[in-house]
Amino acid sequence: MKQEELILGGGCFWCLEAVFELLDGVEDVVSGYANGETDNPDYRAICTGTTGHAEVIKIVYDSTKISLDMLLDIFFEIHNPTTLNYQGGDRGTQYRSTILYTDENIQTKAMEAKAKAQVNYSDAIVTVIEKLDKFYLAESYHQDYYQNNSTQGYCMAVISPKVAKLKANWSDKLL
Repeated sequence: MKQEELILGGGCFWCLEAVFELLDGVEDVVSGYANGETDNPDYRAICTGTTGHAEVIKIVYDSTKISLDMLLDIFFEIHNPTTLNYQGGDRGTQYRSTILYTDENIQTKAMEAKAKAQVNYSDAIVTVIEKLDKFYLAESYHQDYYQNNSTQGYCMAVISPKVAKLKANWSDKLL
């Protein structure tokens, strides 16, 4: 087992967390906040859109079971990377599409995945590839949100279709 980490933002972190938790080789997914100006931010502050943080997930995965390339391909497929600072009804800089790298390999792979994904979209991909400054774990009630609240309206309307898309297109990679 070779454990690695990847941090992604693509709208509401509940959506991404729900999708990536289903993949074989993903050991853990946690929701958090990254790359803002405020130390130890909380959800209320993030929602103002003034802290500079993005809602993100940290994926811990076994790279002998699932590759960084595959995780990035799924990321670009599961959300709309062509919308600046929003996904669906979620609007603000905290919902930006971003890949946060911690080393040159992730940065290079992210740029390659972005270029590869562009052929699937008529609008330009606006995903920001940026160096990770700081990651803060989100409050406990945000962790495993979909798993714990799958019948809640937002989950059924927004997250369930993303989960269904993953299951339809990546069924061979699921747990």
